[in-house]
Amino acid sequence: MSNQSPGGLGFLHKSHITAEPGFNRWRVPPASIAIHLCIGSVYAWSVFNPPLTRELGVVASSANDWSLGSVVWIFSVAIVFLGLAAAFAGKWLEEVGPRMVGVVAALLWGGGFIVGSFGISSHQLWLVYLGYGVLGGCGLGLGYVSPVSTLIRWFPDRRGMATGMAIMGFGGGAMIAAPVKGWLLDFYETAPTYLGAKDAVQTVVENGRVFAETAQGKIEVVIASAAQAAEFGGEAGAYAVGTGNTGAAQTFMTLGIVYFVVMILAAFQYRVPAKDWAPAGWAPKPAASGLVTQNNVHIDQALKTPQFWQLWVMLCFNVTAGIGVIGVAKTMMSEIFGSVMPLVATAAFASTYVLMISVFNMVGRFFWASTSDYIGRKATYMCFFVLGTVLYLSIPYFASAAAANPSLLYLGGFYLATIPAYLADMFGTMHVGGIHGRLLTAWSTAGVLGPLAITSLRRMSVNSAVQDLAARIDPAAFAEKFGAPVAQLDQLVAAKTVTIARLMEIAPAGTLDPTPSLYNTTMYCMAALLAAAFFANLAMRPVKEHHHHDEPELQAVPGE
Repeated sequence: MSNQSPGGLGFLHKSHITAEPGFNRWRVPPASIAIHLCIGSVYAWSVFNPPLTRELGVVASSANDWSLGSVVWIFSVAIVFLGLAAAFAGKWLEEVGPRMVGVVAALLWGGGFIVGSFGISSHQLWLVYLGYGVLGGCGLGLGYVSPVSTLIRWFPDRRGMATGMAIMGFGGGAMIAAPVKGWLLDFYETAPTYLGAKDAVQTVVENGRVFAETAQGKIEVVIASAAQAAEFGGEAGAYAVGTGNTGAAQTFMTLGIVYFVVMILAAFQYRVPAKDWAPAGWAPKPAASGLVTQNNVHIDQALKTPQFWQLWVMLCFNVTAGIGVIGVAKTMMSEIFGSVMPLVATAAFASTYVLMISVFNMVGRFFWASTSDYIGRKATYMCFFVLGTVLYLSIPYFASAAAANPSLLYLGGFYLATIPAYLADMFGTMHVGGIHGRLLTAWSTAGVLGPLAITSLRRMSVNSAVQDLAARIDPAAFAEKFGAPVAQLDQLVAAKTVTIARLMEIAPAGTLDPTPSLYNTTMYCMAALLAAAFFANLAMRPVKEHHHHDEPELQAVPGE
């Protein structure tokens, strides 16, 4: 690829943004952090799960609403394309510079939200996948790699701290996005048409769906509980499907425009240091440990080293353990504690939970990246692999204990156990440019494995729990509650008429709600992945000399 940019885009090329002598390098971190704050909002995706899974029913999911599994995969697709875009754009970034890459990232990330908005408003799921998942995911990848490589060039004396500043913004993006998204959803939402209390409305069940008999004919309805209706200031009862608005489409449109503007402004603040520039009075220090080398490994040669694939496994397993849970964080908190502590684990509390995940994610990224400058990358990874494994193993205990004995003590334990465990993907400090980009294909893989694991394991747990509860309930009580016999259980579940929460309303006294335990198997699997990553890190050794590149290039952050 030529080093010259085509047409009128030449002013974005790195040859036009070389910093003047005396340029203050501390002007670059705010621009990098701003871009990462925008794209980091992807970690607040779980805020969109509830409205997208009831876009038609609004107060509750209707038969034609998208399932949680299909919605979570939008997040997965975005993460997949993050890694792919970063992998393929690594060399391009080195050729054209960060400003051009940042502008393209703004177009893709902001534009992806706008396309997704049209998909939600027209109820075309493929458009949401194309917009947020494919286009937005490519914007994520480009937006992620450009600040990291740029900051390392400006801060060769503080590499861990510099990259920590950038990825701190990525981790903190959800801290801002979670409450903003929640506020926008509340601002744009409208309640659906209320037809009356369940007993006051004549309903029939056809193929698992509930219809209300009205003067205008049969209208499909959802039966909302008091808690569901309270979110919209309404009452329990029947609500007409297809009326009202969750506000998701308008929220997507608003965010797309805002993110585009902020990222464009930030991209134009980028400068690159002049050739052979170095901080005043700084000289490279001698190697501090066996894993740190003063040599370079070519981007193509890196893939031939066992160290690259060890790092790939570490990143993949670590991110898989965190990203799948992050994608359903709000839903998970509501399900585990909403039924046993409804007055505490409200929708607002679940949103705060997502916010706090982002706070710890942001602080943890900067802390671990900066700490690695002093204790070494390998020791740093050992610390949080061990910590993460222990914390994930503790989560099922707190969830099960809360189900048997609802207590703020167990809620607090769960809260403190899960949040640090989500400090998952700070491995953006490993390498720069193209090697870093190719390493992020592990992130793409994790974007599939994490949500696939959690949704599949959750679905198995839900199906098992529903079958078990239905077997305990008197058939006559079941038929009276749902307007159909137990023999139609599968149809009723598929139409979302039968849920664990509604079965618990007629379950025999003393029946333990299985909802808090739906994620136990998932957590054990995530802990096993972190344990595997621990041993991959334990086996890390220096890169052998025959992989070194003879000609001096920009030095990566070896061994990270």
